[in-house]
Amino acid sequence: MRIVFMGAGGIGGYFGARLIAAGVQVGFVARGAHAQAMRERGLRVRSPQGDFAVPTPHVHEDPAVLASQLAPELVVFAVKLPDAEAAAQRLAALVGPDTVVLPLQNGVEAAELLARHVPARAVALGLAYIPTKIAEPGVIEHGGGFARLRFGALHAGQQPVLEAFLAACGRAGIEAEMPADIRLASWEKFVFLTGLSSLTALTREAVGVVRAHAPTHELLHQVMREATALGRAEGVPLPEDFADRQMAFADTLPAGMKASMLHDLEAGRPLELPWLAGAVVRRSAARGLATPACSFICAALAPFVGGRPQA
Repeated sequence: MRIVFMGAGGIGGYFGARLIAAGVQVGFVARGAHAQAMRERGLRVRSPQGDFAVPTPHVHEDPAVLASQLAPELVVFAVKLPDAEAAAQRLAALVGPDTVVLPLQNGVEAAELLARHVPARAVALGLAYIPTKIAEPGVIEHGGGFARLRFGALHAGQQPVLEAFLAACGRAGIEAEMPADIRLASWEKFVFLTGLSSLTALTREAVGVVRAHAPTHELLHQVMREATALGRAEGVPLPEDFADRQMAFADTLPAGMKASMLHDLEAGRPLELPWLAGAVVRRSAARGLATPACSFICAALAPFVGGRPQA
């Protein structure tokens, strides 16, 4: 199978490297110091599941070059949400008549974004569950605990390519599945991640601190309730008590767990807030739904959305 990863950061770099190690043809669209290090020294992965290296990954800044060299069957769109619009504008060169594009962004708007730049029939939907980051240029660090992909078709004709990808993941030792309703699965993740990212970023603390204090525990619950209400209003079959179930799950998480948005905040990087709590506020307003908790989160974190505030 021929795959191009648009983005070689924590998610794209990790899963792409695993696939290369299993013999899959993979290319990366990447640039900057990380891409240069990959070309000069290879791509290294540090993981509790075993460290390994890809000595000569196929990396290029120009998508058209990789398109001509690989003619990808699948393009995995794995850039961070703040970079997604700019990256999507460069995507068309990689998409042939039968190519499937699989976004792995957080939130519930990635497929809509991509369909503005490539044919909608090409866009599927995927979810990544993995704590990972670029530890230094050319090095991906997997925090351990889990590393899973879920994906599914949104249009007729995508199924064979996605089934081939599922098989490739199996050969690479990547936990992957194709749920019966990928849209429902995306909203399930969205509700949980919106809550966890909002409260760990707001408090600058891990989930153990959030749930140890009644006011922050209740604010986490309210954020999840607002996201659940939005999903149900948009026709997603989330159970009425879904937020309660997610809170029960949050209470079982390791106390030290932090959402990636907190890591971005601590590093002074742009935040995914507009596509998480911000999306709840924006989309709920269009349906006349109140979002006091998510609106508060957005106001409190507004100075940091573009990165570290300048005095």
